[in-house]
Amino acid sequence: MAGRGWRPAAAAAAIGAARPGGAGPGRGPGSGPASEPAPAPVPEPAAPATAALYVHWPYCRKRCSYCNFNKYMVPAVDEAAMRACLVREARTLLRLSQVQSVTSVFFGGGTPSLASPRTIAAVLEAVAGAAHLPDGAEVTLEANPSSAGTPRLAGFKAAGVNRLSVGVQSLDDAELRLLGREHTAAEARGAVEAARGLFPGRTSIDLLFGVPGQSRGAWARGLEAALGLCDHHVSLYQLTLERGTALAAQVWGGALPTPSQDLLADMYQTARAALVAAGFRHYEVSNFARKGARSTHNLSYWQAEQYIGVGPGAHGRFVLRGEGGRSREARVQTLEPDAWMREVQSRGHGTRRRVVLSPLEQLEEVLALGLRTDEGVTHERWGHFSPHLSLEAIFGAPGEAKALQQQGWLVLDGGGLRCTWEGLALLDSLLPALLCQLQHRWALPAVPAHPAQGAAPGRGSGAPRRSPTGDRAGGEAAGHAGVVSGSSVE
Repeated sequence: MAGRGWRPAAAAAAIGAARPGGAGPGRGPGSGPASEPAPAPVPEPAAPATAALYVHWPYCRKRCSYCNFNKYMVPAVDEAAMRACLVREARTLLRLSQVQSVTSVFFGGGTPSLASPRTIAAVLEAVAGAAHLPDGAEVTLEANPSSAGTPRLAGFKAAGVNRLSVGVQSLDDAELRLLGREHTAAEARGAVEAARGLFPGRTSIDLLFGVPGQSRGAWARGLEAALGLCDHHVSLYQLTLERGTALAAQVWGGALPTPSQDLLADMYQTARAALVAAGFRHYEVSNFARKGARSTHNLSYWQAEQYIGVGPGAHGRFVLRGEGGRSREARVQTLEPDAWMREVQSRGHGTRRRVVLSPLEQLEEVLALGLRTDEGVTHERWGHFSPHLSLEAIFGAPGEAKALQQQGWLVLDGGGLRCTWEGLALLDSLLPALLCQLQHRWALPAVPAHPAQGAAPGRGSGAPRRSPTGDRAGGEAAGHAGVVSGSSVE
């Protein structure tokens, strides 16, 4: 796909809406005055630094009808210049972060399968030269079926890629044409089969539901076909209409029907049930894996680990230890490729904006991203960012979290805070209340943290609205790169 945002879109919207005045993440120079005093940032531990690395390839051959992501269609790509800049920025940011070990690498886009294996190899060599890249570390490449022939995929494997994410989206030719995809259903099948031959057990496919005019029956048939084709990982995304796209104009102009919320919810639940019956673990709102094939890279985002974003529009979350930093920063690279390359050539990196995250902002992200997983937010992970205010102190007290537990959407126990099976499907509806409760408790005088004893059900209000998934199609807001990967290649 194209853009990767700081957070999944629904989480970002919930965090912004829950703040007084709708404040967005990461206040910094030029981002407006803070509405409350900024508490001291949270120092990261002094343990050896590790991070995941995201690399953004911004180019596509065409723009799909639903896409408003940070991607560019140019007559000819200067790949040598792009390769040199990706290598230089990776080295610079690894040096500034003093990251000693890179846990995973993800090449997203755009369509990174349009890059040559030589470019992929050069970036991986630079990473391995600047930090430790363990043998067997997950290295994922997003691939479009139209640029995923066997010889090309073999070249990527030789370059160091060991996991492939194939942007199938649909196995129905009429739906693919409506979405403006380059490939046919037959090409998608061929690409997945080739990928499974080269990357057995490590091939993921992406599927979209909620395509205008798509019926329950058509979705069920497509899902059955995908289950017969797929390997051990599936990413499932609800199509979201984005302002400025051709598909949105058709739907909003009345030329195409808008699927109802009940239909979308039914499609999502149908897919969840079918995938779980086929042996998949629903380990994140939009991701399913069997035989232990969860995405290591994606988990690093959801578990609030450090990550470095390289390339036009990439986002990162890491500590600049090389500059004496002790607190995590949110960093955004320049969006437009030519401008980004000029900045990298002149100063080693194309960082356009950097903001030190406040303790509350970090906890908001830990909560919003962690609750996307079936594991939820563990006490250990929460304590890393909030050593003096426990999950029990915040969400075990009377309030919305107690009500959500009573209604069967949420669990707080010795393992931590997590959604139930039913609650995971409603996460975008649950988050605003939970974030408000966190913000309210954060503003109160501190009390000693204590271990969770399990939350007793409280008295609740009405059930949250029905919503099939917290994700938008392909993952993120326009112009962002670096958080949720494993999403659709455009």
